Amino acid sequence: MSRRVQGFTESVIREMTRVVDQLGGVNLAQGMPNFPPPRELIDAAHEALEGDFHQYSVTWGAPRLRRAIADKYRKFYGLDIDPERHLTVCCGSTETMLSTLLAVLNPGDEVIIFEPFYENYGPGCIISGAEPVWVPLEPPEFVFDPDRLRKAVSPRTRAIVFNSPNNPTGKVFSRGELEVIAELCREHDLLAITDEIYEHIVYDGLGHTPIATLPGMAERTITISGISKSYSVTGWRIGYAVAPADLSVGIRRAHDFVTVGAPHPLQEAAVVALTLPDSYYVGLREMYQAKRDLLFGWLEKAGFVAWKPHGAYYILTDAAHFLRRYGIEDDTAFAMFLIKHVGVATVPGSSFYAHPELGRTKIRFCFPKTEEVLQEAGERLQKLRS
Repeated sequence: MSRRVQGFTESVIREMTRVVDQLGGVNLAQGMPNFPPPRELIDAAHEALEGDFHQYSVTWGAPRLRRAIADKYRKFYGLDIDPERHLTVCCGSTETMLSTLLAVLNPGDEVIIFEPFYENYGPGCIISGAEPVWVPLEPPEFVFDPDRLRKAVSPRTRAIVFNSPNNPTGKVFSRGELEVIAELCREHDLLAITDEIYEHIVYDGLGHTPIATLPGMAERTITISGISKSYSVTGWRIGYAVAPADLSVGIRRAHDFVTVGAPHPLQEAAVVALTLPDSYYVGLREMYQAKRDLLFGWLEKAGFVAWKPHGAYYILTDAAHFLRRYGIEDDTAFAMFLIKHVGVATVPGSSFYAHPELGRTKIRFCFPKTEEVLQEAGERLQKLRS
């Protein structure tokens, strides 16, 4: 194996799904719904498969889809995006992030990443030849220290990568926090690379603010999103990057040689998702907030120290007292204990940290599941009380 991949391991998230599939139980590990997407999307996919969309689309995205994305960003955020120059459609937001990092980073560059983080960010930097520099998000509110962020900037820093709403914490970056990041980007000529895949899944009356909408940031921001989470189609693999024209050229070149293009019929069907009425997003938030509250209640009743998320569909918890009670070594061993003895699959918290010791007592639960499944998981977790 090459040196760059020798340190990689199987995705811990997907490993936990594989284990629970073998042993049986409730899967609250991998963030994928167990309910269908909107009927309109399914019908649109059938129609696209019956149409003439079986060959390659334009490498950087079907024209109708790019136009729909541009229209959506104008409607929701007031951003003026040229679908011919600013948009690249990729195979999910994960490939979008990798193609972006390959397009803008050189060996020896540094990239600031907030920790905990979605597990693909670190390997993406390594594949690109760059060095991650970590800045912690501190519980219970998962805030960052502005001074520590400033000190993380060096002459080699090229970009700041962050995810809002955040996986695994559910943090929604505030306007004030975004302004701190934006000020640093403008002062040091840095890029903001922001993963906004959960943009429509926010709670408690909060809204989502893309950093690209802040003064002077549109020309130095790459916004990554997709249809997986907001429309319950994680298997369709349709993601996209919104970027300044000169950076889009690089992203398109990297994407071309990574995957050539996203599935053409599903790109055509995704147009329907992006044109759903505002009421759809209201219902989406209300649905997930109810699921959050249901699982959060069960977790607290079982004895977990749980941090209530304001966005995304994950709950990060601390399980230190359970590890002490059962004499379990760390979060990974406890996650396996939960599968084998409780019948609930989770994700060990250390998989979201470059400094694993920071996550050794943490466990992540996800809740894009039916109420019946969340109820069953909650009842199973009560075994821990005894």
